Amino acid sequence: MMELLVNGAKTYCYTGGKAFDAAKPTVVFIHGVLNDHSVWILQTRYLANHGWNVLAVDLPGHCRSAGDAPETVEQAADFIAALLDAAGVQRAALVGHSWGSLIALEAASRLKDRVSHLVLVGTAFPMKVSPALLETSLKEPMKALTMVNVFSRSTLAAPPSVLGPGTWVYGAGMALGRRVLASNNKVNVFHRGFKACDSYVNGENAVTQISCPVLFLLGAQDQMTTPKAAQGLIAKAREAGKKVHVMSLAVGHHQMSESPDETLFAIRDFLKG
Repeated sequence: MMELLVNGAKTYCYTGGKAFDAAKPTVVFIHGVLNDHSVWILQTRYLANHGWNVLAVDLPGHCRSAGDAPETVEQAADFIAALLDAAGVQRAALVGHSWGSLIALEAASRLKDRVSHLVLVGTAFPMKVSPALLETSLKEPMKALTMVNVFSRSTLAAPPSVLGPGTWVYGAGMALGRRVLASNNKVNVFHRGFKACDSYVNGENAVTQISCPVLFLLGAQDQMTTPKAAQGLIAKAREAGKKVHVMSLAVGHHQMSESPDETLFAIRDFLKG
């Protein structure tokens, strides 16, 4: 692991169990709402052991990272730029899930050639959140957490390569959500993250501004960010002449634990290009 000072605040990055080596290429992993670095556990450990620096960050105000939790996608994208500077990384690949995919997209549009590859996992634009779910995340977060974990899953037990055979991914997701929510007693990071997703309007413009190839990694059974909701962004990227790769996995919204190997291999193979 690494602790960096980013914008004056302690920031936690999981490095996949390997020391950071400036000579190696770097991948930054960005989690979604009410998640932390741990959602990338398999993908990060593999890449860290196969020639990459890995920085799986806890966003500000989440779990092991201090600072103010981002209120907008744009604020979070600025944080990613500051993170690269703090780590002394000139160029990196960005991988983001859900809210993290919007952050990665916006960051890539700003950082241009500093981003070598962009991976958008479980993405959508616009990433609208229903008014009922927004309100419930604010007033009854435990109820909203249950709703999200039901909507996010296409299976209740993980494949053997996640955490252990038969892991109860719904229960693990609930426990993680409770832990992330409890980690910040100043603001409700659940509602703040959802609001950031809901209010982000720059997606189609951002995808025309990126300077790197982009992989859309979608879940065919995703009820949170449906594959249909990503098609406009995909079309815009292609219209702008970007190098676009699209892969569909036969799972729901939490691709990293429902199809860990397929998610890993898709990212690995894309980063080789």
